[in-house]
Amino acid sequence: MERGGVRRRRHPGGDRAARRGPDPPGGGAAPSRAGVPVSALMLQGTGSDVGKSLLVAGLARALTRRGLRVRPFKPQNMSNNAAATPDGGEIGRAQALQARACGVPPSVHMNPVLLKPQSETGAQIIVQGQVWGSSAARQYRSLTPSLLPAVLESFARMQAEADVVLVEGAGSPAEANLRAGDIANMGFAEAADVPVILAVDASRGGAAAQAIGTHALLSASEQARVRGVVLNKTTGAAPEALALIATQTGWAGLGAVPWFAQAATLPAEDSASLRPDSGADNPLQVVVPRLPWLANFDDLDPLRAEPDVHLRFIPPGYPLPADADLIVLAGSKATLADLEALRAQGWDVDLRAHHRAGGRILGLCGGYQMLGRSVADPQGVEGARQAAEGLGLLAVETVLEGPKTVRPVRLRDRLWGCPVTGYEIHLGRTQGPDTARAWLGEGSARSAEGRVMGTYVHGLLAADDFRAALLRWVRPGRRAQHHDWEGRVEATLEALADHVERGMRMDRIFGFGGGVRGKKEGWGGGPPQTPLFLIFGGRRR
Repeated sequence: MERGGVRRRRHPGGDRAARRGPDPPGGGAAPSRAGVPVSALMLQGTGSDVGKSLLVAGLARALTRRGLRVRPFKPQNMSNNAAATPDGGEIGRAQALQARACGVPPSVHMNPVLLKPQSETGAQIIVQGQVWGSSAARQYRSLTPSLLPAVLESFARMQAEADVVLVEGAGSPAEANLRAGDIANMGFAEAADVPVILAVDASRGGAAAQAIGTHALLSASEQARVRGVVLNKTTGAAPEALALIATQTGWAGLGAVPWFAQAATLPAEDSASLRPDSGADNPLQVVVPRLPWLANFDDLDPLRAEPDVHLRFIPPGYPLPADADLIVLAGSKATLADLEALRAQGWDVDLRAHHRAGGRILGLCGGYQMLGRSVADPQGVEGARQAAEGLGLLAVETVLEGPKTVRPVRLRDRLWGCPVTGYEIHLGRTQGPDTARAWLGEGSARSAEGRVMGTYVHGLLAADDFRAALLRWVRPGRRAQHHDWEGRVEATLEALADHVERGMRMDRIFGFGGGVRGKKEGWGGGPPQTPLFLIFGGRRR
């Protein structure tokens, strides 16, 4: 392989998959800087919710369809939106989506440390898919040295499977209170010797200040590790900001990616992405109380694809609307705390009024547990040992105890006979008379009058036939509609890859076509002379 090129497998995308970027200016003169051979590349950000997860997913799909073996990796994630892996572990939902973009099953080694907040000051720690312990935020930094070996082991496993590993950072590498003992950003990048591209959220304003401020707070070795900057969520001109960043930091401008409107189709990981209202006024009203420890809320994303469904997340301080057709209590990382918060908002009164009026109620995982007669935590798995009276809408009782259930499931619901593929992630066992009417999975329950149902199965609404049947249960006589949710997600990943390729300087980064169309002189990094990174396909040298 010639130095300065990228070795790729032939891909079904044909010529489009094999296209290369422009030759260096000056008739192929020697580049001013040699490309760096890499088997991994890390995207860090100037803050949370700058779009790192989607950029990695888009790059992953773009490189995969060029014939490269790609794996996603996030050393440490903090999220209550988790996905089950085939081997019974759990990782962040974003890494599961990125694995899908790569065309491979999710693995616990794609996200070796997952922090699941379960109180204002503490979190459950998942290491390589399994519960490792719990820690208060102040104590966690003292634990990271003992977690780093597992992180590096998982990273090595991903490298062994791939031509390139796309690593995602968490938050910002410049957070002053998190730099000591960091394993999520520069601490990992330095330990694993991985080069970095910095993503900046241009939609919030002050893009240049974000990047220049980050540069000022990094050490000299960390500054040198950053090879360039990408502006994300741009809505206007970007060359001036990238040129200023390059002048002040020496970091090359590697493109500007406009706002991607279709992102709402893809599973979200952060609660910052939740919207109280999903859009148009549609007749079938689905209402979700936004509880403090809401988890796996992406279960509800497929409802957004239904044109006659109005999905509404109700924030604290507002009553649950009286015109709701279906109220969904979604998953929770702290069932007892959320049950207390639900009562503090008066939402328990609203739920009972909805039920008396003939409305339907669906409980998912922690939300299902709240619908029962009682929830007990004798082992203190959510904190102090306690118990609480449930909402009493299902004749079941739940005891929160181990071992934790984490598994993918394939089954048929017992009401309509629809196939469902999903997963379970929960602590606790639920028993009681209403489980005799189990309808979806072990331990599920349905009330005697048939208007309240609960299950531990996540991902059930992604099943098109089941979703249609459930909505007919909510609104008898609803006209059957078919929407291919999984096909829509797949099409969105393809569109995301196209979008990222158009915005990022793929020629400057990897040496093949794509990138910003038109003039390239104003992008802060100057005209492309050689790719910054060389990916070695197959056996790396």
